[in-house]
Amino acid sequence: MINQFRTSNPINLLLLFAYTFFMRIVLLVEIPDALNFEFLEPYTKFFLQIPLTSAFSPTTNVIAAGLIIFIQAIIFNIIINNHGLLPKPGYLPALLYITGASLFMPFLVLSPTLICNFLLIWMMDKLLKIGKSQNVIMIMFDIGMIIAVGTLIYFPFIVMLLMLWLSLLLYRSFSWREWVSGLVGFITIFFFLGVFYYLNDNLGMFYKIWLPLANKFPATFKINYNDYLVLVPVSVMMVLAMIQLRDNFFRSFISTRKAFQMLFFMFICAIISFYTKPNFRLYHFLLCVPPGAVLLAYYFSNASKRWFYESLFLILVLAIQYFLFV
Repeated sequence: MINQFRTSNPINLLLLFAYTFFMRIVLLVEIPDALNFEFLEPYTKFFLQIPLTSAFSPTTNVIAAGLIIFIQAIIFNIIINNHGLLPKPGYLPALLYITGASLFMPFLVLSPTLICNFLLIWMMDKLLKIGKSQNVIMIMFDIGMIIAVGTLIYFPFIVMLLMLWLSLLLYRSFSWREWVSGLVGFITIFFFLGVFYYLNDNLGMFYKIWLPLANKFPATFKINYNDYLVLVPVSVMMVLAMIQLRDNFFRSFISTRKAFQMLFFMFICAIISFYTKPNFRLYHFLLCVPPGAVLLAYYFSNASKRWFYESLFLILVLAIQYFLFV
């Protein structure tokens, strides 16, 4: 299967579409009685009402989520190939994106993070352009606005603001205009939001938006390890990918090295941002899928022992299906 998706054969699009819904077969076989979908944060619903949650039956919810994942995978695949992060273009990024977006049951249905991944993929594309552009002020401004829109949908997305400056540290020499422009883009969106709250005599509610940023990072975690056993094969692949990346690191283009460092920071930001939402759900970690999928695709595009990497991927797919059904 991996060998098939290493190529740019157009038939892979049909295979990816079928694979997307195969990974969701557990929900298609036994549709839940009800699935709740909260599209926006409460502070966004105050001024923007979208009658979306009631419009989706459980069946429509599952199918719509599958279609969104498929569309995101194709966009993601185009971006990774355009930036040349893999040895040769193919459909491995899309395959690994769909696989990563099928790890847990909450990943299979509509969620705010699923919508935010459109913004995260768009943001990833812009960040990868920083090292190739002479003037990045407008790029940073756009990224700041993208993060602000993501924060309106799902508050923990705000932690991606760190990526503005981490990326500049990696790609650019210091320029205060570039460091400020992204923040200005972010503030622009929330300035208009603040004006709306002020005109409706709810400025105190606007202040409460930012209170989760003062949350303490949890010192203890309550984890049911049985729920996360599916991550064992993923962890093995990630370790192998990092070993592969280390071996090729100084033989790669400088832009490729910096790109993978940037994606690593994005992966970490996606993980740690959960602390800003005390009642966060497992679907939060869907934000880790885009940067994680690039690393996995890098491993499978460079792996040489076919029997090993094909078996490893098959084990992952079977493990996902087993833990979804049980």
